[in-house]
Amino acid sequence: MASPVRYKATDTRPLLQFKSWQMLYLVIVVSCLMVVPVAARPDNLKVITDGNWEDILTGEWMIEFFAPWCPACQQLQAVWNEFADWGEDMGVNIAKVDVTEQPGLSGRFIITALPTIYHCKDGVFRRYQGARSKDDFLSFIDEKKWQSIEPVSSWFGPSSFLMNMMSALFKLSMFIRQCHNYLTEQVGIPDWGSYVIFALATLFSGLTLGLVLVFIADFVFPSRRFSSSAYYHKKYAVEHARLLQQLEEEQEADGEEEEEDEDDYGGRADNWQTGSLSEAAVRKRAIGGGAEETDT
Repeated sequence: MASPVRYKATDTRPLLQFKSWQMLYLVIVVSCLMVVPVAARPDNLKVITDGNWEDILTGEWMIEFFAPWCPACQQLQAVWNEFADWGEDMGVNIAKVDVTEQPGLSGRFIITALPTIYHCKDGVFRRYQGARSKDDFLSFIDEKKWQSIEPVSSWFGPSSFLMNMMSALFKLSMFIRQCHNYLTEQVGIPDWGSYVIFALATLFSGLTLGLVLVFIADFVFPSRRFSSSAYYHKKYAVEHARLLQQLEEEQEADGEEEEEDEDDYGGRADNWQTGSLSEAAVRKRAIGGGAEETDT
């Protein structure tokens, strides 16, 4: 009778160990599930890049610009994640932008301080400068406090031509910095050597751009030596006709002056003849009168 009892006792120990491990596993899983809501769910906190930034032009958004090395950004991150959990309930999209990974967006929004927060409503951007707690963010959206903030001018909007050029400039500067780091760290070129390489590259690129502009100018406005013969014939005919017309006008003007001179000379001759006749008549009268007196 004792042997069956011993068999049952030895058989229940592995089962109890299995149940204890199963309970421990369930406790770990439940604790992990309880910790997950503390961080923002991936669907609530969106990541904005140079490829999808145009999505923020529609709807209502709150965007945080941060850098991983920024202490203030690290302090705000937990609050921003909690605020992102309320985004779906409030009908607003919560997003973040890492300026170290997206230099184009840093230039497009002119980020000069970190962290920087923007509010966007249907493509109209406003910079948030209030307190940075979850309740403040919620009241900012719920009470529509963003309406009292002056929006960013259309000239400096992220989709304007000026900001597109600024974004390209920031991307170029980041590319140059990466090239400099590669030359100095990977290749082993000293700093002054890297600067010389960039100076020569800038010089040759400027010369190349100048040549391209000269070719374009010659193509749009060709020089005289590249003009066709028909152009010269047409130009000569126009100048010849203009000279003939000018010569005819001068001849007509000379003919009119000669006629005026002849008219003046004829008038003077008539006046001279009339004056001579009158003087002769006066003399005759005077002579005739004297002869009559002598007769009487």
